[in-house]
Amino acid sequence: MKTLRNRISHLLTIVLLVLGMATAAGAQAHATPQRLTGSATICSNSPIPTGWVVTSSYNSSSCAGTGVAYTITDTSNLTSLSAVCSMSPVPAGWVITGSYNAGGCQGTGVAYSLVRITTQSTIVICSMSPIPQGWVITNAYNSGGCQGTGVAYTIASVANLSSVTACSQSPIPAGWVITNAYNNSGCAGTGVAYTLVRITAQTSLTVCSQSPIPPGWVITNAYNNSGCAGTGVAYTIVSVANQTSVTVCSQSPLPQGWVITSAYNNSGCAGTGISYTLVKITTQTSLTVCSQSPIPQGWVISGSFNSGSCAGTGVAYSIRKA
Repeated sequence: MKTLRNRISHLLTIVLLVLGMATAAGAQAHATPQRLTGSATICSNSPIPTGWVVTSSYNSSSCAGTGVAYTITDTSNLTSLSAVCSMSPVPAGWVITGSYNAGGCQGTGVAYSLVRITTQSTIVICSMSPIPQGWVITNAYNSGGCQGTGVAYTIASVANLSSVTACSQSPIPAGWVITNAYNNSGCAGTGVAYTLVRITAQTSLTVCSQSPIPPGWVITNAYNNSGCAGTGVAYTIVSVANQTSVTVCSQSPLPQGWVITSAYNNSGCAGTGISYTLVKITTQTSLTVCSQSPIPQGWVISGSFNSGSCAGTGVAYSIRKA
């Protein structure tokens, strides 16, 4: 009897160990699902994992609702792909270098050639391609190798540049401005090129009026300029980094924490004809500002009155820190 009890006890121990191992293995498998690698087949209404592309598209009775299946490929270990269907997402850091008719892409009938940006400083892409951040379009021309738009771009990285010539349809990298605009037959689609300059140690610059104005810079002068094709107007812009007051044209962006203390007519501000005096909020606890001024956060309007010093509205506010 004692032997039987011992045997039963041993059997129960073994069963519990086996169950414990199975439970642990199941929990581990649930906690760390395996990531797809290489290639896979999915239905066309399925989300496509980040970094994957559609390499073929075809009719499939296994995909009820759409009747179309995709073959998708992981790009994580690739630097180029010769056949990606045009309905595919283009992974970040990749560009479209060619576009052509493809029977293996059910739905669009068009495939792309893709290249990953690695060490390149220039590359030729089709005009429907995403432009990587920090790159500009330096040339645009008709191309039979770009099915769908028929236009190709030469793009260049500005990482190691301080100035560059770009076509006007180019994105303007953050911290760069347009200093010149002119007709250029090498920019198919717009026919206009820009000279771009990177803001480094400059404290003032002349830019065309279509230029982005960098944060912390203001327009102090606006005038007609034939060197700015498209608008014919140039701006003088200055940095307010080390200033507490400045006179700007009314079309100027107003830096955060600054207020308009006067407004007056000024022929040196082409387009609006009005200048503002701006003052930076530092230690003040009360100020008089024009009614078109932003009211700083944490300040309130304590009074308002007519003022000849506020051209445009004729009204001034007394403001104070709340």
